[in-house]
Amino acid sequence: MEQKVYFKNLIGNRLVGILSNPTGDKTKPIVVFVHGHSSSKETRNFSLINELLIQKGISTFRFDLSGHGESEGEFANTTVSIAVNDILYAIKYLDKLGYTKIGLVGSSFGGIACIGAASKSAKLFVTVLKAPVSNYKDLYVWRKEDINKWKKQGYRDYLSKKGILRLNYDFYEDAINNDGYIAGAKIKVPTLIVHGDCDEQVPLEQSIKLAKIIPDAKLIIIKGADHTFTDPMLMKQKSKIIVEFIIQNL
Repeated sequence: MEQKVYFKNLIGNRLVGILSNPTGDKTKPIVVFVHGHSSSKETRNFSLINELLIQKGISTFRFDLSGHGESEGEFANTTVSIAVNDILYAIKYLDKLGYTKIGLVGSSFGGIACIGAASKSAKLFVTVLKAPVSNYKDLYVWRKEDINKWKKQGYRDYLSKKGILRLNYDFYEDAINNDGYIAGAKIKVPTLIVHGDCDEQVPLEQSIKLAKIIPDAKLIIIKGADHTFTDPMLMKQKSKIIVEFIIQNL
């Protein structure tokens, strides 16, 4: 039922995914999970959603973006554009396998990547965004001197759960040119945005604005939830809401 699979992205990196098909029927929907920055396909944010979907007979595909988890590439070279193309190649891979109904679930950095991919793909039936970054230009609050230092040095230290990682300046220039508000207006499938009102990393205001831009969007605000939904009860609430939305739009 669950198997590790491999596929190549635009620049030839081998990406690693976990494909779960509880029924063996490829005509039934499959949901692609896209993790956040410095995270992986094993993130706890997806585990319960994945489990609930499989219980409903819906296939899932969790994969590591370039430079993350088991996939090839360097984290330092991560950009929004590369992540968007990774998703498009994952969709292409599943399409070649015979899956005809594909959905996206993206979290944080994976959220803005999903916005970009959903604006370009005609293969999707639904998009779900969990606490997505919508616009990095608005999100960055560093002083101009910090940006200049990043540019001059060529990289900056990025604090992650795995420790300090290097992130190249290319990320900044690419990120500010990937505006989720512009891309969101081009999404043509039903879209759910779930965001906590205590998010300390991505302002809720971004999702409020995004929900008004995407033509067929629904925003659900989870009271008391932080960015990663660390409260188990709120994690469960969020997961059920997402699964119900996907099922309603089959």
